[in-house]
This record gives sequence, structure tokens and C-alpha cells, in this order.
Amino acid sequence: MTASGRHPGTIGAGEGALHHPDVDFPHAAATALADSQLRANLGHATATIRDKRAAVVAEHPHWHGLRAAGAGIKDDVLARLDVHLEELERQLQAGGATVHWAADATEANTIITELVRATGATEVVKVKSMTTQEVGLNEALAAAGIAAWETDLAELIVQLGDDAPSHILVPAIHRNRAEVRQVFLDHMASAGIAAPADLSDDPAELAAAARTHLRDKFLSAKVAVSGANFAVAETGTLAVVESEGNGRMCLTLPDTLISLVGIEKVVPTWRDLEVFLQTLPRSSTGERMNPYTSFWNGVHPGDGPQDVHVVLLDNGRTDVLADTVARQTLRCIRCSACLNVCPVYERTGGHAYGSVYPGPIGAVLTPQLRGIDTPLDKSLPFASSLCGACEEACPVAIEIPDLLVHLRTKIADEAPRYDLQKAAFKAMKAVLGDPDRLARAERGTAVARRVLSRSGRVAGLPVLPSWTTTRDVPDLPERSFRAWWAARADVDGVDGDAGPCAPGEGS
Repeated sequence: MTASGRHPGTIGAGEGALHHPDVDFPHAAATALADSQLRANLGHATATIRDKRAAVVAEHPHWHGLRAAGAGIKDDVLARLDVHLEELERQLQAGGATVHWAADATEANTIITELVRATGATEVVKVKSMTTQEVGLNEALAAAGIAAWETDLAELIVQLGDDAPSHILVPAIHRNRAEVRQVFLDHMASAGIAAPADLSDDPAELAAAARTHLRDKFLSAKVAVSGANFAVAETGTLAVVESEGNGRMCLTLPDTLISLVGIEKVVPTWRDLEVFLQTLPRSSTGERMNPYTSFWNGVHPGDGPQDVHVVLLDNGRTDVLADTVARQTLRCIRCSACLNVCPVYERTGGHAYGSVYPGPIGAVLTPQLRGIDTPLDKSLPFASSLCGACEEACPVAIEIPDLLVHLRTKIADEAPRYDLQKAAFKAMKAVLGDPDRLARAERGTAVARRVLSRSGRVAGLPVLPSWTTTRDVPDLPERSFRAWWAARADVDGVDGDAGPCAPGEGS
């Protein structure tokens, strides 16, 4: 455990180590905003996914009912998570799988590294798993002399380009076709079968080059590492949904299969899974169902991997569970719908969030898993306009804006109260509590108006610049209420001491 009580997770390590934790979101976002090509790539991709999703969601007659059902199932799971996990463990073991429990990233990496070493393998193939990126598994395996090869097309692009994922569903969303072609030409040969020298940026040619490169990996690998979208407790079944078939290859060809699964991925029954297999593809890829949905449970003699391991990962999740307000974050099924509708994400991309979990859900999930200990993590809950589009798009109805405000409140409550702030409130009390001082302050306002702006509007004060440069300061009146009242008394003969509502004048 760390000094803050958090598990020493490594969200953002390795491929996810996008910038230093001392670089907060506003500064990282400023760099992204300066990249016009990045903004163009993101704008085109997110708009395309948004439109596809909107079409398939609109055609479903019971979409709102499915959202409510998904949220209810997840909340029930979280309320009895220990019971469901114990049932999952029993069923996995009954099927011949070995179950391991990992409290944090270090423990998960150690378990998996030792399992791979025991096979004598020096490389593994991976079906896309954000959980392995969360714990920095690739880097841990590399330190042990084991190469981990990503087999999802977008993950392959990121890995070959020595890049970092920037989207939950489409990790290479920040790359266009010409950039992908150059990555393949420059780096594919050093990792295996080279790309054709005459490779164009046609999507079919790019996919064919990746297929040839990956087929060699699939046929030679003895060990595969996977994640899981869901884990069904009643049968000990794990599920992965994907669009390319790489998952099916990883889950069936190697002799050893190791799955790293976050403890929140459990669902009680197959009937519960039915809900999510309708909402996940619609919300993520804009499809009615995923092209490949793979299920496996345990060992089956002569069919598929004969040595199956499941590592159940905490890494801060029980800390999130303990917060009765924020625990709904663990409903997340990693669909990325909130990213695709977020105006902030669309303009900055995922790298600015400094985590494998970007966008609105990352802004609430990462600080909870990692702890609010660095400038980066303190800034993430503020990386939102609170427009509410993310909550509306979420297939499990996570109230993301409310959670962002919840985390902002925590950060504000934990922040030190500076002497300057105390002095400001003390001065305010002294002025507002004495009529003579207030009168002098009002006269000073008139002087300030003439000095700061002839038009009566202050564009940006030297004090509180982050506030005044983004907000219009109200027009300063030409005279105070006291001065106006005194002048009115002189002209109309009203008793200036009678106050603003003299008898007979009304209010």
C-alpha cells in the first residue's frame, strides 16, 4: 500500500505513460490543441462513430429500458460483489482453470510473469485488454525478457509506432491512414514479417499487411494473454467481444491462456449477460452485435488451451466500491460512448488525460484507482464542461457529471487554505461590516473604473488572471448607489437619511 492508502497501481505506465504526473491536464491539452492534424483526425473519427451509434440506438424500441436494466444489474453486483466473485472462483476451478487473486499491479505482473516463465516461452500474444495496460504488463514482461505482441489492429499500430493508446475502443484514433502506412513501413520488419515495400494507404492493403504479420505470431505463440469484457459467475464463463477475429485466434491456438480480469467485470447469470450484449456493441462500434463474441470456461481436453489461468485484479477497485457515491463508476463496460460525444475529448484526444482510461469516464475512474496525489490526477475531474452528453450516452447510466463534481469537492476539501484567502475574507468582513468603510470602498471603485478601463469593462485583471481572462467582469457603474441616492435627495428634496424606501414611495 502507498502512503495515501492506495494500491500502487501503474495506470498510465509504459504505453500509457503519456506525460509526467506533474504535468496537469490543461497544459497537456494545450499541446494537443496546437496539433491541427490531430484535431482533424479526432473530429472525423468521433463524428463517424457517433452517427453510427445514434442510428442503431434509435432503432431499438426498448433502449432506455436496457440502460436501466444494465445499471440495475451492475448495482446489484456491486452490492454483493464478494458473493459473486466467490461463485465465479468456484465455477472456474470446477472447469479446470486456476484462479489467482492480485491486490495491485505489482502482484498481477508478478503472477503473470512467473506463469509465462514456467512455460519457457519468450513471447506472448495478446487480445486487446485495457486491464493489462492499466497495470503495465507489457513493460513488466519486457523486463523479464518476454516480448508481448498486441494483436488488435489498432493496438498493433500503437505498439509498432512506440505510441500510446488514445481511445478506449480505437486506440489509434489519432492516426490517419497515411500515418499508419508509414508506421508499418518503418517498424513492422523489426517486429516480424515486414510490410510490402509498395504498401499504399488503402485500408484493405493495410489490413492485409497486418494480417500477414500477425498470422505468423498466432501460429508460433505458445502463450496468450487476454482480458475479459464479462465474467459469468453461475458458469465460470469469460467473454471477449471484438471485431477482427484476433481474439478467437489468441483464445484457441496457444497451449496456455492467462486472463487478467478486473473484479468489477463479473455478472451473476447468462440472462444478465443478454442485456450487455445488446448495449455494448451499439454503444461502442455502432453495430447491433459484435462480429466476434468468444466464450470460454476452463479446460476442455483436446480443444483449445490446456493450461488456463484467471487473475482477478483489484488495484484500487475496492477503494472505489467503498465510496457509496462514486461506486457507480464501476458499472462501466468500457464502450467509449462517453468519449465520442465529449467536446473536450474531441479536441484534445486521449493522450492529454495521461492514462489508459481517457475521456469523461477516465476523468472519474483514473483519479479513484490511482489516487488524487499528483497535479495530473487532481486536474482530471476538471477536464470537463459538465455538459452532460456523457451521461446521456452511457449505456449503464453512470452519472458522470455528478461524479466529476463529487471528485472536485473532494479535491477542494483537501486543498490547503492559503493565507491569502484568509486575508481576503477578513478584509471583506471588515469592509462590509462597517458603513463608513463600505462608503470609502465604493468611492475607490469609481477611481478603479477610470484607471482600469475607459469603457467600464475590465478585459483581464492582473489579480486572479485565470478567472478574469475567461470571464467578462461586469460593467462598473459610473457612481455608487449611495452617490445616486444623495444626488436624488439634492434634486427632489428627499431626505437622504430616510433610506432607499422612504415613506409613501413604495419599493
